[in-house]
Amino acid sequence: MKRLALLGLRGSGMFSLTRALSAGMARILMYHNFCAPDCKEPGALDVAATRAQFDYLRRHFRVVPLLEIVEQLASAKGLDRRTVALTIDDGRHNCYEFLFPLLKDYGFPATFYVVSSFIRGEDWIWTDKVLWLSEQSPRPAHMNRRNLDELFLTLNRMRPEARNEQIQAMAAGAGIKIPRQAPVKYAPCSWGELREMADSGLVDIGSHTRTHPILSSITDEESWKELTESRRQIEDGVGRKVDSFCFPNGMTGDYRLTQLRQVADAGYVCSVLASFGLVGNGADPYRLPRIGMGSKSKPVEFSKFLDGAEYYYQKLKTLLWPSAR
Repeated sequence: MKRLALLGLRGSGMFSLTRALSAGMARILMYHNFCAPDCKEPGALDVAATRAQFDYLRRHFRVVPLLEIVEQLASAKGLDRRTVALTIDDGRHNCYEFLFPLLKDYGFPATFYVVSSFIRGEDWIWTDKVLWLSEQSPRPAHMNRRNLDELFLTLNRMRPEARNEQIQAMAAGAGIKIPRQAPVKYAPCSWGELREMADSGLVDIGSHTRTHPILSSITDEESWKELTESRRQIEDGVGRKVDSFCFPNGMTGDYRLTQLRQVADAGYVCSVLASFGLVGNGADPYRLPRIGMGSKSKPVEFSKFLDGAEYYYQKLKTLLWPSAR
């Protein structure tokens, strides 16, 4: 029923209206994982669905580098109309394998945020370890796809060492040994692949910290090291300047105001969150909202968010029901 209602709204011209009303605001799209055509991987967008999204972007918007939007925010002229930036988090090989060829086909720029210790092969991302555990048989007790959000919320609040101990304890309780290197599905890009993407002129490489901690779970001294060491390691590995940063998880409560200031002090010109929203003139370049698109494989769902219908729905809901915020 919900999908039929969305189709009805789109057919009535509502999405076209909200697209026109919000044309002066930029969109920053957020992705994580990609896979082969017709794959059924939770949380991954297959090549066919990605092409469908890119076709829609080509018809109705102009895809620009994220840093171009940041430059426009700082200018007296303000934002161009109908601009979109693409961002991808974490640094997994599936971005190089499945997304990069599409970026070349369409000529679309993108920003790829990588965890530097992951690229260096020192460890793999802790969130992926949890996902991997949830896929094992038998899996740890009380761990399944339905309660993963609650589990991640609990783990996000822990200090990194306590969190890692908890993940190892869950694995040990199920008799599972977590591999030292990431399995193929969760494997990182190599430095050579990152350099190839950067050298294409289409992909800007940004920092997603050194070890992917939730910044609010660590001290300011530790977060400063995450910010500065990741930037140095990525610049050394790719041979290019790193200008933008992506907060791990990136929701309210995942960082402190002092850490926002650290991002600027560390030399980044902008940072992105995972909080939903569109970017308007006057937006804080260090609190840029994004729209998660990795699980929106249905065109009507994609257009609802991209065209601004969801944005205005949220505004209306807040106006009519303030307690629902």
